[in-house]
Amino acid sequence: MKITTVIENSLGDNKELHNEHGLSFFIETPEGNILFDTGKTGNFTENAKALGIDLNETDYLLLSHAHYDHCGGVRRFLDTFNACPEFYVSKNFFINSDKYHYSDGSQKLDFTSDSSEYRYIGIDFDESFIKDKKLNVNYVESDMVKLSEKVYIFTNFERSYDFEALNPNMKIKKGEEYIVDPFDDEITVAIDTEKGLLILLGCSHPGILNIVDTIAKRTGKKIYGVMGGTHLVEADEQRINKTIERLKEMNIEIIGVSHCTGEKAVKMFKEKCDNFFVNCTGTVLEV
Repeated sequence: MKITTVIENSLGDNKELHNEHGLSFFIETPEGNILFDTGKTGNFTENAKALGIDLNETDYLLLSHAHYDHCGGVRRFLDTFNACPEFYVSKNFFINSDKYHYSDGSQKLDFTSDSSEYRYIGIDFDESFIKDKKLNVNYVESDMVKLSEKVYIFTNFERSYDFEALNPNMKIKKGEEYIVDPFDDEITVAIDTEKGLLILLGCSHPGILNIVDTIAKRTGKKIYGVMGGTHLVEADEQRINKTIERLKEMNIEIIGVSHCTGEKAVKMFKEKCDNFFVNCTGTVLEV
């Protein structure tokens, strides 16, 4: 199987590719090709072409959660290509898609501003758009869904680590009220390899350790590797250290972080983990 990071915040050696605040994976398996997230703008489609990926051959479209930087390319993908993939999202994806971020102007992330305001950071399509494109909508409800012989989808993550707290500035709008987003719409992909499970993370809003521990408990399998967004960009040094220590305790062989990890966490991972790499745009891993 082959996993390509089609777009991500950073660039590797190939400076001809687009990079952006977002994430998209293309997973090639003997039983079908999986597009997992679509980045922020749709520029992942141009990267895919440059990387020799034919998006017309996409059999499954999976979206990790209903944020614009993971779903922003859905319209361009479905408007441009002839693919009619099976569509998989959490049962809470559209229900909780009216997502906002509250900014006081002090924190500089891609979705914040200089003023105190609620900013919409959700998706630009609805269920009817997906159905109009003739895609079969599959809602992930159970804890673990077997997509194919070696690929699984997980959701409903246990919250075991109290230091992986929800961000109070991440909101869902319900009527006229803004409530803290529980991120119960987040799904994660795991690939069963000869060395154990390789977990592909969208943004890890429920907490990377909560996700990894939940999958390890449910499957009873060794976690071979983790790749993708860890959402440690907002974490302090203490939390990052605890995260690194726990991942090392689990003897995870590869740790490739992307997107929402943050410079501080990247620096600390580099210093403390021999099996660490920045999973940048254009990275290819074969398992």
